[in-house]
Amino acid sequence: MKLEVLRVSSESDSSSGLVFDVTNGRKFLCYSLEDEYRDEKVMHETRVPAGTYKILLRKEGGFHGRYTKKYGDFHKGMLHVQDVPGFEYILIHTGNTDEHTSGCLIVGDSQENNQLKKNGFIGRSTQAYKRIYPPIAAALEAGEEVTITYTDYDDV
Repeated sequence: MKLEVLRVSSESDSSSGLVFDVTNGRKFLCYSLEDEYRDEKVMHETRVPAGTYKILLRKEGGFHGRYTKKYGDFHKGMLHVQDVPGFEYILIHTGNTDEHTSGCLIVGDSQENNQLKKNGFIGRSTQAYKRIYPPIAAALEAGEEVTITYTDYDDV
Protein backbone atom coordinates (compact mmCIF):
# COMPACT_ATOMS: atom_id res chain seq x y z
CA MET A 1 0.00 0.00 0.00
CA LYS A 2 1.27 3.46 -0.88
CA LEU A 3 0.04 6.65 0.76
CA GLU A 4 0.87 10.20 -0.24
CA VAL A 5 0.55 13.51 1.59
CA LEU A 6 0.46 16.56 -0.66
CA ARG A 7 1.29 19.60 1.44
CA VAL A 8 -0.47 22.59 -0.06
CA SER A 9 -0.06 25.38 2.51
CA SER A 10 2.59 26.08 5.13
CA GLU A 11 2.04 29.05 7.39
CA SER A 12 3.78 30.26 10.55
CA ASP A 13 2.28 27.52 12.76
CA SER A 14 0.87 24.76 10.55
CA SER A 15 0.95 22.88 7.26
CA SER A 16 -2.24 21.81 5.51
CA GLY A 17 -2.43 18.92 3.10
CA LEU A 18 -4.35 16.20 1.36
CA VAL A 19 -3.87 12.46 1.91
CA PHE A 20 -4.24 9.96 -0.93
CA ASP A 21 -3.99 6.22 -1.40
CA VAL A 22 -1.83 5.94 -4.53
CA THR A 23 -1.52 2.16 -4.57
CA ASN A 24 -3.68 1.81 -7.70
CA GLY A 25 -4.29 5.25 -9.15
CA ARG A 26 -5.06 8.19 -6.85
CA LYS A 27 -7.86 7.95 -4.27
CA PHE A 28 -8.50 10.88 -1.93
CA LEU A 29 -8.63 9.74 1.70
CA CYS A 30 -8.78 12.84 3.88
CA TYR A 31 -7.24 16.18 4.82
CA SER A 32 -4.09 16.49 6.93
CA LEU A 33 -2.55 18.96 9.33
CA GLU A 34 1.04 19.07 10.57
CA ASP A 35 3.43 21.47 12.21
CA GLU A 36 5.01 24.11 10.00
CA TYR A 37 8.07 23.88 7.78
CA ARG A 38 11.37 24.95 9.37
CA ASP A 39 14.90 25.01 7.97
CA GLU A 40 16.14 23.76 11.34
CA LYS A 41 14.12 21.35 13.45
CA VAL A 42 12.51 22.56 16.66
CA MET A 43 11.24 19.64 18.74
CA HIS A 44 7.43 19.33 18.72
CA GLU A 45 7.16 22.30 16.30
CA THR A 46 8.45 21.04 12.94
CA ARG A 47 6.93 18.83 10.26
CA VAL A 48 8.86 15.84 8.92
CA PRO A 49 11.03 16.37 5.83
CA ALA A 50 9.59 15.56 2.42
CA GLY A 51 10.38 12.00 1.42
CA THR A 52 9.13 8.43 1.50
CA TYR A 53 8.95 6.44 4.73
CA LYS A 54 7.72 3.01 5.81
CA ILE A 55 4.82 2.70 8.22
CA LEU A 56 4.67 -0.01 10.89
CA LEU A 57 2.27 -0.66 13.77
CA ARG A 58 3.55 0.58 17.14
CA LYS A 59 2.07 -1.53 19.92
CA GLU A 60 3.46 0.30 22.92
CA GLY A 61 3.54 3.81 24.35
CA GLY A 62 1.00 6.32 25.61
CA PHE A 63 -0.90 6.82 22.36
CA HIS A 64 -1.23 3.05 21.89
CA GLY A 65 -2.67 2.68 25.40
CA ARG A 66 -5.13 5.54 24.94
CA TYR A 67 -6.25 4.33 21.51
CA THR A 68 -6.67 0.74 22.76
CA LYS A 69 -8.93 2.06 25.50
CA LYS A 70 -10.81 4.40 23.15
CA TYR A 71 -11.22 2.09 20.15
CA GLY A 72 -11.04 -1.43 21.62
CA ASP A 73 -10.51 -4.29 19.16
CA PHE A 74 -10.64 -1.82 16.24
CA HIS A 75 -7.17 -0.62 17.28
CA LYS A 76 -4.27 -2.84 16.16
CA GLY A 77 -1.43 -0.41 16.97
CA MET A 78 -0.48 3.15 16.12
CA LEU A 79 0.46 3.98 12.53
CA HIS A 80 4.14 4.73 13.10
CA VAL A 81 6.16 6.51 10.39
CA GLN A 82 9.64 4.96 10.40
CA ASP A 83 13.17 6.32 10.12
CA VAL A 84 12.43 10.02 9.81
CA PRO A 85 15.83 11.77 10.13
CA GLY A 86 16.04 13.63 13.45
CA PHE A 87 12.53 12.57 14.57
CA GLU A 88 11.14 9.83 16.80
CA TYR A 89 7.65 8.42 17.25
CA ILE A 90 6.00 10.12 14.28
CA LEU A 91 2.42 8.84 14.25
CA ILE A 92 -0.74 9.25 12.20
CA HIS A 93 -3.57 10.09 14.59
CA THR A 94 -6.52 12.30 15.46
CA GLY A 95 -6.43 15.93 16.55
CA ASN A 96 -7.63 19.37 15.57
CA THR A 97 -4.78 21.93 15.50
CA ASP A 98 -1.01 21.99 15.15
CA GLU A 99 -0.90 21.94 18.95
CA HIS A 100 -1.93 18.26 18.69
CA THR A 101 0.79 17.19 16.26
CA SER A 102 4.35 17.31 17.74
CA GLY A 103 5.55 16.54 14.20
CA CYS A 104 2.87 13.91 13.63
CA LEU A 105 0.26 13.79 10.88
CA ILE A 106 -3.29 14.41 12.02
CA VAL A 107 -6.16 13.52 9.72
CA GLY A 108 -9.69 14.85 9.26
CA ASP A 109 -12.69 15.12 6.98
CA SER A 110 -12.84 18.92 7.05
CA GLN A 111 -10.20 21.62 7.10
CA GLU A 112 -10.06 25.38 7.52
CA ASN A 113 -7.68 27.54 5.53
CA ASN A 114 -4.55 27.80 7.70
CA GLN A 115 -3.82 31.22 6.18
CA LEU A 116 -6.82 32.46 8.18
CA LYS A 117 -6.47 30.41 11.37
CA LYS A 118 -3.16 30.64 13.25
CA ASN A 119 -2.83 26.98 14.31
CA GLY A 120 -4.72 25.57 11.35
CA PHE A 121 -7.81 23.50 12.02
CA ILE A 122 -8.89 20.06 10.94
CA GLY A 123 -12.34 18.76 11.82
CA ARG A 124 -14.12 15.42 12.02
CA SER A 125 -10.78 13.84 12.78
CA THR A 126 -12.10 10.74 14.53
CA GLN A 127 -14.50 10.12 11.63
CA ALA A 128 -11.64 10.25 9.11
CA TYR A 129 -9.35 8.12 11.28
CA LYS A 130 -11.99 5.42 11.72
CA ARG A 131 -12.40 5.25 7.94
CA ILE A 132 -8.76 5.28 6.79
CA TYR A 133 -7.20 3.26 9.63
CA PRO A 134 -8.74 -0.22 8.99
CA PRO A 135 -7.37 -0.82 5.46
CA ILE A 136 -3.92 0.47 6.44
CA ALA A 137 -3.79 -1.67 9.59
CA ALA A 138 -5.11 -4.70 7.66
CA ALA A 139 -2.38 -4.31 5.03
CA LEU A 140 0.28 -4.13 7.75
CA GLU A 141 -1.13 -7.14 9.60
CA ALA A 142 -1.12 -9.09 6.32
CA GLY A 143 2.62 -8.42 5.99
CA GLU A 144 2.22 -5.91 3.18
CA GLU A 145 4.69 -3.04 2.96
CA VAL A 146 3.02 0.32 3.58
CA THR A 147 4.80 3.56 2.68
CA ILE A 148 3.92 7.22 2.95
CA THR A 149 5.39 9.89 0.71
CA TYR A 150 5.30 13.52 1.83
CA THR A 151 5.43 15.91 -1.14
CA ASP A 152 5.76 19.69 -0.72
CA TYR A 153 3.57 21.75 -3.04
CA ASP A 154 3.51 24.65 -0.61
CA ASP A 155 5.81 27.62 -0.91
CA VAL A 156 8.57 27.08 1.67
